Amino acid sequence: MRYYIIAGEASGDLHGSNLIKALQKNDNQAVIRAWGGDMMAAAGADVRKHYRDLAFMGFLEVVKNLRTILGNMAFCKRDILEFKPDVVIFIDYPGFNLRIAKWLHDYQRAKILKIKRFYYISPQIWAWHTSRVHLINRIMDKVFCILPFEKDFYQKYNYEVDYIGHPLLDVVKNAQDTEGGRLEDILDKNKPVVAILAGSRRQEIEAMLPKMLEIVPFFPDYQFVIAAASAQNLSYYDKFISNMAGNSSIKIVQNQTYDVLKIASAALVKSGTSTLETALFGVPQVVCYKGSALSFAIAKRVVKIKYISLVNLIADKEIVKELIQDDFTVENLRIELTKAIENQEIMKKNYAILRGLLGNEGASDRAGALMVKYLEK
Repeated sequence: MRYYIIAGEASGDLHGSNLIKALQKNDNQAVIRAWGGDMMAAAGADVRKHYRDLAFMGFLEVVKNLRTILGNMAFCKRDILEFKPDVVIFIDYPGFNLRIAKWLHDYQRAKILKIKRFYYISPQIWAWHTSRVHLINRIMDKVFCILPFEKDFYQKYNYEVDYIGHPLLDVVKNAQDTEGGRLEDILDKNKPVVAILAGSRRQEIEAMLPKMLEIVPFFPDYQFVIAAASAQNLSYYDKFISNMAGNSSIKIVQNQTYDVLKIASAALVKSGTSTLETALFGVPQVVCYKGSALSFAIAKRVVKIKYISLVNLIADKEIVKELIQDDFTVENLRIELTKAIENQEIMKKNYAILRGLLGNEGASDRAGALMVKYLEK
């Protein structure tokens, strides 16, 4: 069968790559075209658009880049019609994916096409835009959820979805079972590590990394390791540390995030999938987020959740400290990182409870097997 997969972020590239392997395992005739990144390409997909060209964060940024976004949508539509897939699989990325899915649904009604539409990793509509559940119900053939409370959310609207568990469980376990990289060649063996995960988009890196680095002089007994985004050149990070006090305690590595988390004593983490990855590695963390003033003001009016980190959302309580917008200050970072280091056993016990809430391993394999089964019916 022919599969067209759309992932617009680094986490989507990761989960998309493992889904591709599962699809190939269950369908030895699979032909896969995708939007994604290097990991999906390595797994065997013909990647037509890299996610680094799609990374617009926040309401204002989307408006500013509207012409580019509309151009990407037009290209995507043409590419799907040219490829003629049996199914389009949408991975999260709702602002773009829901528009493409709606177009495909409406186009098919007019043109009598037979392209299935699967949503893998349901968008977080429970946080805001809950009305989108009706759109998803109308335009999707199947939805696959990875968070334990999402199935109940959809059932409130009489919509049956498949809960498959979280694919990060397998990703992290595989990383923990393999030997690390050669970080020992660049790190000081006598200093514990604080990991810095500042995101993959330039907008978020530039909003958060400078302030994260300002706390380095307050922790002279630690070394700080920036886990650089694969979508950015390493030289891009030089401007953030070249004139900093204490910059000899800062290292930059790329494509070794999990190796860094394996040895980290604590971490500063941009809100997103990386907060859950950090928790699954058992690393005490402080969650950070800062966007444009306009984007944040709009988000405050529409978002309906108590927390922004996946760790706290899944646990339904504050396990990790979240420093959001005006609370994201150097002084607060210093205080909360100190607490995370000093109270790490409490945080790790809460992480163990969180791990139990996420279900069993094998999510990607379950998703791939189910998708092929549904397509063969």
